Amino acid sequence: MTQQFYVSPEQLMKDRADFARKGIARGRSVVVISCADGIALVAENPSPSLHKIGEIYDKIAFAAVGKYNEFESLRQAGVRYADVRGYSYDREDVTARGLASVYAQSLGAVFTAEQKPFEVELAVAEVGPTQADDHLYRLTFDGSIADEHSFVVMGGQAEKVSSTIGAGWQAALGFADAVRLALKGLSPAAETDQPATPLPASALEVAVLDRLSESSRGSRRAFRRLNDADITALLA
Repeated sequence: MTQQFYVSPEQLMKDRADFARKGIARGRSVVVISCADGIALVAENPSPSLHKIGEIYDKIAFAAVGKYNEFESLRQAGVRYADVRGYSYDREDVTARGLASVYAQSLGAVFTAEQKPFEVELAVAEVGPTQADDHLYRLTFDGSIADEHSFVVMGGQAEKVSSTIGAGWQAALGFADAVRLALKGLSPAAETDQPATPLPASALEVAVLDRLSESSRGSRRAFRRLNDADITALLA
């Protein structure tokens, strides 16, 4: 009769965490920035159909890095949760905090109980009437949840991108300035003293949660996705 090797719980959790971190680090970065006009969501993503950024509900958006099939299943589950809660109670009862708590429980359960953890990192953003009312939540593969302020950077060279965004972020940034700042952080740095090469519009995925959508256009939906022409015009 063969005897199974013993692995301590601490080592098992460490191995799972290292595995998930390596998978997330291979993904291209995503930036979520709170600005004066709303919340800008910018991702390096050359695919026109496999989105890293999506709409969850009226004023709530979702961004993710990692394995597409895993975070897409989480996005769809979040949409179902928001629809059921909004229908059963009230649309105002659907909040980013509630959605982030549901995601945290799901990620934590998979991390501790399943053989392989999810190789994903998520951001849930909710735009408010004022910038002080914006909510940004960051969730990691093990179910940890953090209430972020100003901006969130995930995946790829997150530390390098975060330092660039942090140096240039201001509360008074408009949407166009926020996208330019995100692009500056995402653009690959040259090996020499030459400036970084900017990414083309076709390599970017950009969306916005518009703070003025309800008052200016009479729509309760704040999410708007930009196409290549919109991104090019915005950066110009």
